[in-house]
Amino acid sequence: MLLRYIEPVFRPPSEWKSLILQVTNGCSWNKCTFCDMYTAPQKRFRAQKLDKILEDIKVVANTGQNITRVFLADGDAMSLPFERLEAICLLIQEHLPSVTRISSYCLPRNLKNKTSEQLTRLRELGLSLLYIGCESGDDEVLNRIEKGETYASSLTALLKIKAAGIKSSVMILNGLGGSGLSEQHAINSARLMNAAQPEYLSTLVVTLPLGTERMDSAFDGHFSLPNQAELFKEMHTLLGHLELERTIFRSDHASNYLVLKGTLGKDKPRLLAEVKQAISNPLQTSLRKEWQRGL
Repeated sequence: MLLRYIEPVFRPPSEWKSLILQVTNGCSWNKCTFCDMYTAPQKRFRAQKLDKILEDIKVVANTGQNITRVFLADGDAMSLPFERLEAICLLIQEHLPSVTRISSYCLPRNLKNKTSEQLTRLRELGLSLLYIGCESGDDEVLNRIEKGETYASSLTALLKIKAAGIKSSVMILNGLGGSGLSEQHAINSARLMNAAQPEYLSTLVVTLPLGTERMDSAFDGHFSLPNQAELFKEMHTLLGHLELERTIFRSDHASNYLVLKGTLGKDKPRLLAEVKQAISNPLQTSLRKEWQRGL
C-alpha cells in the first residue's frame, strides 16, 4: 500500500505489524538533548489535516487487508486536541472495522489538557495503549536533558492513563544520567515505576549517533556515557529497587547489550541473576556485539 509518509518515521518495536498512520509530523516538544529523531528540517512539528488522514485510511481500506492494529505517528499524536483524536478514532472505526487496538506515543504534558472522561472516551473508541517516554524518574537528570517533565508530572500522567483504563508502556533510558548520576537515575526511575505500576516497562540504552555535543552541554561540558559494565551495574540497581506486581518487562531493544525478558515481580530474582552474571563474567554471557546494536 502506498501512503505518503514524511520520513523518517519511527515506531515502537512492538508495532512492527501495525498500520502506521501519520497524524502528526515530528515531535511537539523536540528539545530533549539526547534525542535526534526529529531534528531534520522536514520533521518540523505540525498536525496533519483530517482530510489527508481520511485519504490515507481509505487507501488502506481499499486494499482489503485485515488491519487489526493502528499506531498513530509521529512523536506525540496525543498533542492533538481531544476532538481531533476522537474524529480520527471514529474514522478508523468506520473504515477499518477489524481494528482492535489503536496506540500512540505520548508525552506526559500533553495529557494536562485532556480530562479523565475524554481519555475514557478515546479508550472506548479503541485507543488502548500509550507509549510513555519517561526516560528517567530523577528530577536532576530530567532537568539536564531538558525533558520538560518531572517525577511528579510523569506520575500524574501515568495514573491518569491507568484511571481511564488505557494501558501504558513506559521507556526508561539506561545510561541517561551518565556515569555521575547513574545510581540516582536508576533508584528514582524505579521509584516512579513502583508508584505507577505500568502494564509494560522497557529499557533502552542511550545512543548518540549524531554526536555528543548537546548532551555534553547539558552535563557541564562533558557527558560520560557509562561503559558496558557500568550499564549493567545501573540495570542491577534499577531491577533491585523495582517493586512491581504484574508488569511485563523487556530490555531487548537493539540498543541493549544484554537481552532481558520477564514479568515483574515474579521474575525479578532470575533477571537480577542474569545481570549479575553479565557483570561478573561477561565473556560467558550472551551479549550483543557493537555491530549488532542500533536504534
